[in-house]
Amino acid sequence: MARTLNVGMIGYKFMGRAHSNAWLKADKFFDLKARPVMKIICGRDRAGVSAAAYRWGWEKFETDWREVVHDATIDIIDINTPNDTHAEIAIAAAKAGKAILCEKPLALDVKQAQTMADAVKKAGVVHMVCHNYRRIPAIVLAKRMIEAGDLGTIYHYRARYAQDWIVDPNFPLVWRLQSKISGSGTHGDICAHIIDLGRYLVGEFSEVAGQMETFIKERPLPGEPSKKGKVTVDDAVMFIGRFKSGALANLEATRFALGRKNGVQIEINGSKGSLVFDLEDMNHLKYYDEADPADRRGFRDILVTQGGGVHPYVGNWWPPGHIIGYEHTFVHTIADFINAVVDKRSVQPTFVDGLANQIVLDAVEKSAKTRKWIKLGK
Repeated sequence: MARTLNVGMIGYKFMGRAHSNAWLKADKFFDLKARPVMKIICGRDRAGVSAAAYRWGWEKFETDWREVVHDATIDIIDINTPNDTHAEIAIAAAKAGKAILCEKPLALDVKQAQTMADAVKKAGVVHMVCHNYRRIPAIVLAKRMIEAGDLGTIYHYRARYAQDWIVDPNFPLVWRLQSKISGSGTHGDICAHIIDLGRYLVGEFSEVAGQMETFIKERPLPGEPSKKGKVTVDDAVMFIGRFKSGALANLEATRFALGRKNGVQIEINGSKGSLVFDLEDMNHLKYYDEADPADRRGFRDILVTQGGGVHPYVGNWWPPGHIIGYEHTFVHTIADFINAVVDKRSVQPTFVDGLANQIVLDAVEKSAKTRKWIKLGK
């Protein structure tokens, strides 16, 4: 593999770790059209980013993202920063002619997302939003089954994303709880994932009606526990809706579900069958087939680990039954992205997908404020 692509990654903490691992592993397990070179990692804290560079094997580090974007040797910009910086960095990267991978949610609002989508279209650069759950083998299998008509006409999409990491009222007012930085709270952070999966698996939303709640209104300031600041985002969100196909949607996301660390449960019901997926059991997909003999009907448990092209992605890892985990979804994402960059072709989910997700996010928020149904597009 003679060709290489130099990567500049901006952001180095939680998602920076997940992406660093993926850049490091992608060409070790997948036969890629180019080898990624971990050239520059960037972060505002010099000590933190230098430690990350050393740990993960980045060749050098920077503390100003502009130095990375305008470096002529860099081919790819990977954005893992807080949400309020996505647009500025991505637009600059597009103007510089770089391929762009950006963490979700794409932007703070629809206007910003539209500007980003316009910028990459004008520049003609390969771009992608990192919705890594689209590349869980069981989710891709579900997509194939739905497209093959195995579920028939889709009636219901039910999804719940539940965590519990901010239940403690003494948990500090981190950036994810400040709307100026994050845009929204639980809604944009994790509800965005199940909105994106709904669009991926079922189709586009046509209308939504939602409610949002902030259970703890004030929290201690980081580093100053005796002082408190206002929480300006949602702690939980629920909405119902309808897809353009006529299927009904029921989505919930919360960070206040004690005992749920990173639970994503999805159920899709159709005229011929149903599918059930649980992220905390991500190597399995449950399938009910109405065509089974009456005395043998029930949800069958599909272990999605068969290689040889039977199940997506997993043949690049271990023998059947040797399960994969969360980090592998990022490797799958990076592998697909690298090949798309070499081929100069579109790779989903694009910034247009990020914009479509943001339109749903904003509509739910508007509905919660007005207590009215909100229609999306035509």
